[in-house]
Amino acid sequence: MNALARLATLIDALNERVGRAVAWLALFMVLAQFAVVLMRYIFGVGSVWAQESIVYMHGTLFMLAAGYTLLHNGHVRVDVFYRTASPAYKARVDLLGTLLLLWPVCFLIFYVAFPYVESSWSVREGSRETSGIQGVYLLKSVILVFVVLLALQGLSTVIHALRVLAGLEKPVEEASPVL
Repeated sequence: MNALARLATLIDALNERVGRAVAWLALFMVLAQFAVVLMRYIFGVGSVWAQESIVYMHGTLFMLAAGYTLLHNGHVRVDVFYRTASPAYKARVDLLGTLLLLWPVCFLIFYVAFPYVESSWSVREGSRETSGIQGVYLLKSVILVFVVLLALQGLSTVIHALRVLAGLEKPVEEASPVL
């Protein structure tokens, strides 16, 4: 089980780093939006590239931070009994949720998205606007990275759940609710 624990630690560290890195996009999005508004309404100048960059940053932020959010138990849970349940019950819910829900959805998204992304790469798809960002294929590639990071974090969740059920690990605290 030590090798699995090390693998889970590596996956957790990867999603932690990715999450912390892409979190900076939130600041850059605010600054870019401020610049776009300033340029348009104060100086009367528009920039399709700047407007599209906000969409790119927004999509990248939310797609790549999904694994980080799962790592920190920040996703919304539907199970109302989960909060007050025992660690063993939570571990079983996490294990079954990953095996029966998360991984099948990740597989489906990857299966559907791969030809979509591949097609976009084959023509180096760009913006429909001439002055837009000519890297739509790169943005679409984030879908595949999202699925891989989320599935890997699911693997870490499975490992942690199995270790909790085996008594080899104490469960981590949930994310505190945002008020």
